[in-house]
This record gives sequence, structure tokens and C-alpha cells, in this order.
Amino acid sequence: MMTADTYQGQLTLVLGGSAGKTGRRVAERLAARGVPIRIGSRAAELPFDWEEQRTWAAALRDVAAVYVAYVPDLAVPGAAAAIRSFTQLAVQSGVQRLVLLSGRGEEEAQVCEQIVQSCGAEWTIVRASWFAQNFSESFMRDLVVSGEVALPAGNVAEPFVDAEDIADVAVAALTDDGHARRVYELTGPRLLTFAEAVGEIARATGRDVRYVPIGHAEFVAALEAEGVPADVEALLTYLFTTVLDGRNAQLADGVQRALGRQPRDFAAYARNAAASGVWNT
Repeated sequence: MMTADTYQGQLTLVLGGSAGKTGRRVAERLAARGVPIRIGSRAAELPFDWEEQRTWAAALRDVAAVYVAYVPDLAVPGAAAAIRSFTQLAVQSGVQRLVLLSGRGEEEAQVCEQIVQSCGAEWTIVRASWFAQNFSESFMRDLVVSGEVALPAGNVAEPFVDAEDIADVAVAALTDDGHARRVYELTGPRLLTFAEAVGEIARATGRDVRYVPIGHAEFVAALEAEGVPADVEALLTYLFTTVLDGRNAQLADGVQRALGRQPRDFAAYARNAAASGVWNT
């Protein structure tokens, strides 16, 4: 069995390593450690596309470990079949370690977790709550910039997790011993409603940004008006109407177990994002 030192010198494939919220951060951290990496994306030197299985084998060649981030989400139709085919090919290609990014409270994602857990390689599940970065690196960024974050989230509390923490846990699982066969459920250190989260952003930016609760029908109409693709619309609808029902309104200790420290607070995320200028009008 490979040791941590062995993995440090072996090639690691990072799916979503070009533009993914977590994959980009994982790739940067691995490169900083001197770990040889291969970026798995459509624009990479060896292109990787989840929808084109013919691209998988070349991306997996000579790879010892893989960070598996499925796009757009493990909850979408077809994700489980893709994860099963990919993990089978990965093991056949000699991959020894798989780290899967999963979604907290998503039954469909847990099916994918079980596939990875039974694939025959070392595995670690990184099961994350809502990303704080959804407010700055996703469709909600434009809402923040507009000053009105209108979403069908009601008053449900969510323990938003910083993508920096997700990346730190993933890198530890990819390069260090002691994380195999572990499920790390990652959350931030406190529960926040969307109104409270937007309030933190308003304080960090010094701007008038407010949260406006809207209904499901109004949300769908807004997505359609913006020309959001049907599959993305279906995913967002699922996340806001099914997953965001209070099932995740409790904290977990995955960051503490994996890294031995407390997770980053949403207020710190908001200050850092504001300082970067991402919400400047």
C-alpha cells in the first residue's frame, strides 16, 4: 500500500481543477506542495469531459489519486451511472486513492458515495453543506451586486461551509495517511439563515444588500427570464425546495476531525470576498 510520502510524489488527477470552486483550490494547494497534478477539464491538455467517456482513459493514465468533483452535482440524473463507470475505470487504470466531493442531505449523492466506497480503492468522502462561495462565485454573486438577494430559502438555517476548508480537507485526504475510509461531513461553525448570511455580506461590503424571500414559482420565472439552462434550473429548484428544508440545520465536525482546527466563519469569508472586489458594482 502506498504511504503519504508515496502519494506526494505520484500524479494526482483533479477533476474540475480549472474553474471548479473546490477543484481549483485543491489543484493550487497540491501544486504548492510540489505534488504532480493533472487538471481534469474540457480545456485541459488532456481533455476530460464527464459527458464523453472516451476522454476518461487518457486523463487517468499513470494517475495514483483522484479528486472526484462531478459536474453539475451528484443529485442530477445520470450521476450515479457516471460515477460507477468512472470509478471502475479508475481502479482498472491503477488508481489507488479516490476523494469524492459529495453534497450534504442529498439522497442521490449518498448513492454515489456507496459506489465509491465499494470500488476497491482507498476512499474518502468529503460531504459538504452549502458553499459560502455560492454568494461570490456562482449565480448569487449577481444578486449580491444588485443589492437584492431574492431566493426561495425562507427562514431555514444553513451551516455554510467555506470552500477553502473543503479544499484543505480534500488535500489532506489526497496526500496524508489516516483519512482512508472516512466520511467527513463539513459545515461552518454556526447556523445562518440566508437573511443573516446576506447581512454579513452587507456589513463586509458596507453596502445596502438585503435578502428578499420569494416563492418557488417566482424563483423559477426569474431563472427562465435569465435564460438559465433547464438542467441547471432543475438542480437549483431541487436544492432550494428539497434539500433546503431544514434537514441540514445542524453543525457537523468534519473539519475538526480531518484538520484538527475549527472551520472558517462566514463573516471571515465575507470580509475576504469583499476585499477581493468580487462584489464591486
